[in-house]
Amino acid sequence: MRFTPLIKVKSDVIIVGGGLAGLTSAIHLAKSGINILLIEKNKYPTHKVCGEYISNEVLPYFKFLGIDPFQLGAKRIKNFELSLPNSKSINCQLPLGGFGISRYAIDAALAEKAKSNDVEIIQDKVTDIQFLDDEFIVLTKNNTTYKSKIVIGAYGKRSEVDVRLKRRFINKKSPFLAVKTHVLGDFPDDLVGLHNFKGGYCGTSKVEDDAINLCYITDYKAFKKYKNIDEFQRKVIFKNKKLKSIFTHSKSVFKSPLSISQISFSPKKPVEKHILMCGDTAGLIHPLCGNGMSMAIRSGQMVSQLILNYLNSEIGSRAILEREYQKAWKKAFNKRLRVGRFIASILNKDRVAEVMMVILQLFPGILPIIIKYTHGKPMRTP
Repeated sequence: MRFTPLIKVKSDVIIVGGGLAGLTSAIHLAKSGINILLIEKNKYPTHKVCGEYISNEVLPYFKFLGIDPFQLGAKRIKNFELSLPNSKSINCQLPLGGFGISRYAIDAALAEKAKSNDVEIIQDKVTDIQFLDDEFIVLTKNNTTYKSKIVIGAYGKRSEVDVRLKRRFINKKSPFLAVKTHVLGDFPDDLVGLHNFKGGYCGTSKVEDDAINLCYITDYKAFKKYKNIDEFQRKVIFKNKKLKSIFTHSKSVFKSPLSISQISFSPKKPVEKHILMCGDTAGLIHPLCGNGMSMAIRSGQMVSQLILNYLNSEIGSRAILEREYQKAWKKAFNKRLRVGRFIASILNKDRVAEVMMVILQLFPGILPIIIKYTHGKPMRTP
């Protein structure tokens, strides 16, 4: 006897993935009365490998969504520190500033806000998305089929869906591995740090509950020479004295660090087979720029406003909607992504990084300018 998947009621918009981009777009659209189904494979709250620093550019939009990160314990951050393994370092004030908050806290708060705006959130894993006769069919691991007019892809860096869609980047093996942990120790509330080591770099900042988020990315080839994470940290990361001090003078909150592999910085398309991609699903900025979370939130805002214009007949066709979103994405993020790749290429070359540090120390005004290129202006509210 052949099994027939259960077909659910059709939604206006299905959002695949309940991270920052997916949740912000869900709240935005729901506030305008759009019927939203969000499918997320994980339960809330959960920790994710992430730098956990967000630029203040998102604060006006968070206010519109009804989210106050500081009520959740977010730390206000205004200073930046950059260091190299040879102990050279430079500090500056962030042009716009930001805040530190864990994905554990912010994702859960956004999910609750989405539910209070009548967003239906289902815990399931999407296995395929098809576009037939001008509508989407979304299939899940639990053998359920959903239909909608529009699908937003916000499922993160890589997924089985990317394989199904035959996205170009998915066939390219990525050499990068990321590791994150939370620790307790002595660290300024208002500082975000970027500390270089051979083969990678580590971001450091405070989040709620006085935890210090330590998140680093490295080349897998460099990492696999060592038996485990502890040995890699002792023999590679600790060559940067700033990092050694933080790691050795703190106490771990997690039982063991979180890690992810196959992180791809290859260019992606913001629209794939009529799916509107957001956040890391549309393009991933190097974590050293510390602005991936802000980009995800901004992309959720952009796609939501264009979808509303489309559903209100202000945009005349799906083709125009897709074209307008691609234009908006490129305008907002292409420069940031290029700058991120350029900075990463410098930090991955020891001698070039040292020359860069000397230049920054001689001309300290350059560093805030570089930071501006990886950040946006305060987001406009609808």
